[in-house]
Amino acid sequence: MNDSFAERPIGAFDSGVGGLTVVQAMRELLPAEDILYLGDTARVPYGNKSPETIIRYSRENLAYLRRHDVKAVVVACNTASAHALAVLQRESDVPVIGVIAPGVEAALAATRNRRIGIIGTQGTIQSAAYQNLLREMQPDIFILAEAAPLLVSLVEEDWLSHPATQLILEEYLAPMRAAQVDTVVLACTHYPLLKSLAQRILGPGVVLVDSAQNAAAALARKLDAAHLSRAPHAQTGLITICTTDLPTQISRLAERFLGEKIQSVQQVSVDSGGGQ
Repeated sequence: MNDSFAERPIGAFDSGVGGLTVVQAMRELLPAEDILYLGDTARVPYGNKSPETIIRYSRENLAYLRRHDVKAVVVACNTASAHALAVLQRESDVPVIGVIAPGVEAALAATRNRRIGIIGTQGTIQSAAYQNLLREMQPDIFILAEAAPLLVSLVEEDWLSHPATQLILEEYLAPMRAAQVDTVVLACTHYPLLKSLAQRILGPGVVLVDSAQNAAAALARKLDAAHLSRAPHAQTGLITICTTDLPTQISRLAERFLGEKIQSVQQVSVDSGGGQ
């Protein structure tokens, strides 16, 4: 690829704003890169939709990002990664990275007793995407997968240190402690904001695998291999946040997930004529 192609932005999408934890990890690892983020907030959540609908939404999101000349796309959504990633990778003319495979690889590298736990949304756990890939890569691995549907709402309410959040998280993680897993995959992009609380509950002997950090690392490797990394600049790259709906709390949530102040959130359409 030529130098001008490497200067193009990286695209990322999620059904909502949770994928901004992936953008934050990308920012830390690849500070020179421009990032265009699309949150499909008009159609969130994806977890209760059919696989066919999730694939259609994901195709539309990818097409929107490609119309803005991105050089790579991160599917910063576990549900979309579970159901649509293979389709997007087959159809895209730029690299497409999901969040599941990097998390699985990191979990297998981290475990010492070959006992791995997974917590995620109902849709992600029911898809069995993590479980199937883990067993494909390590057939005799012990896996305990638990849906934790209340955690997304608690994060979005900013109840990160609320006593209720601790009690609920303790309930979700109790089976993990009982099963003596030594590695737990945080299989939702909201969950990294609860990482420190989960670590306190599980103890220092349990490794928490953050899907956001591992997806960002996979992206960095892919860009380097394809010679698409932007050369270091004196200033950090630009992050542009677009959503398909603009509820009043989007800007507040976006700042919490991204961990920095944002200038604005743009409302866009992902249909074929939609623009910024």
